[in-house]
Amino acid sequence: MAHDLEGAPVQGTKLKAADGQVSERAVDRRAVIRAGVPNQQSFRTMLMFERRRAERSRRPFVLVLLDAHALLTNGVPTRWNERFVSVVCDAARETDLVGWYEDGMVLGVIFTEINPAGDIPIAEVLHSKLVAALEEQFDRAVVSKVIITAHVYPESWNKERRDREVDREVCPDLCAEDSKKRVSKVIKRGIDVVGSCALLLLFSPVLLLIALAIKLTSKGSVIFKQERLGQFGNPFMCLKFRTMYMNNDPKIHFEYINDFIGGKSPKGNERTIYKITDDPRITPVGKFLRRISFDEFPQFWNVLRGEMSLVGPRPPLPYEFDVYDYWHRRRVYESKPGVTGLWQVTGRSRVCFDEMVRMDLRYYREWSLWLDLKILLATPLAVLTGSGAF
Repeated sequence: MAHDLEGAPVQGTKLKAADGQVSERAVDRRAVIRAGVPNQQSFRTMLMFERRRAERSRRPFVLVLLDAHALLTNGVPTRWNERFVSVVCDAARETDLVGWYEDGMVLGVIFTEINPAGDIPIAEVLHSKLVAALEEQFDRAVVSKVIITAHVYPESWNKERRDREVDREVCPDLCAEDSKKRVSKVIKRGIDVVGSCALLLLFSPVLLLIALAIKLTSKGSVIFKQERLGQFGNPFMCLKFRTMYMNNDPKIHFEYINDFIGGKSPKGNERTIYKITDDPRITPVGKFLRRISFDEFPQFWNVLRGEMSLVGPRPPLPYEFDVYDYWHRRRVYESKPGVTGLWQVTGRSRVCFDEMVRMDLRYYREWSLWLDLKILLATPLAVLTGSGAF
């Protein structure tokens, strides 16, 4: 038997009270149906704000999607659609949000501020609740053609790679292409390709000298490959010139970054800065390369492959992402990572982690080709001065 949010058995979608009178809640629901549920644009905007609220409050919500494509594309009368919406609205609580996730085809319900505690996962509870409500009003053969999926946000994250990737159903605003910026995005990609090729060709003699210096002064490969997280949490292999000795202990950085993201003063540093100032794993050549940021030149290959952009947030390590707060993750989901960015030219290691995230979110919010150009023009000065670099 299905259960409601409080664990009580679902008795269906009764529209009348025990005394035979129409309940106040039923009147409210009918008013909603008459007025029309929010359309796709309105509902997805509501979903975006609910997602941001949950990131701050840490109170999860569940997005349930009821996909009726199989029914509504086969000549089902409009009246069925109205009844379908009415049943779903009545099964939801007064504080829940109902609207079209996809106009006329996929109905969405945002079950707000749920309590996920219990033996049965809350997604399964809500799935059963809606199936029971629909089966009470419609034939089971009809209900079986409605695809119902539930998405918890923010969910309990574990260390599996797939759980670092964004749930695109909960974040349609991040995954949808903004038609107003489509031309600008194409131009941005063109600048990435042309700029990366030009810089690699222009600095090829310098890059060859760097490669020789690394090879002659320490054992190991010249290029260091490291898994990072790109936009939407998709993993990719980030390329850099090797600046550390081989077979070093990553635990040093793991413990350091945990303290830094948590706002603590990491051990060995008087200030809370992004990088370890006296890292014993770094070679003398590597220390110089990091100071002038030339260790990141191989990332232009990542730009050519489309995994990064010339301008964007710094791509995080997977174990960094695992200790992010929920709102921190937006810096990964909202923008493609870049070789340089707003933080790199204005803050770098002089600001705390939360401030770095705010800069990345500001970049996404205010993005334009002109902003990218200003950041690119400011990058050479930041590299030459080495201010905030370690």
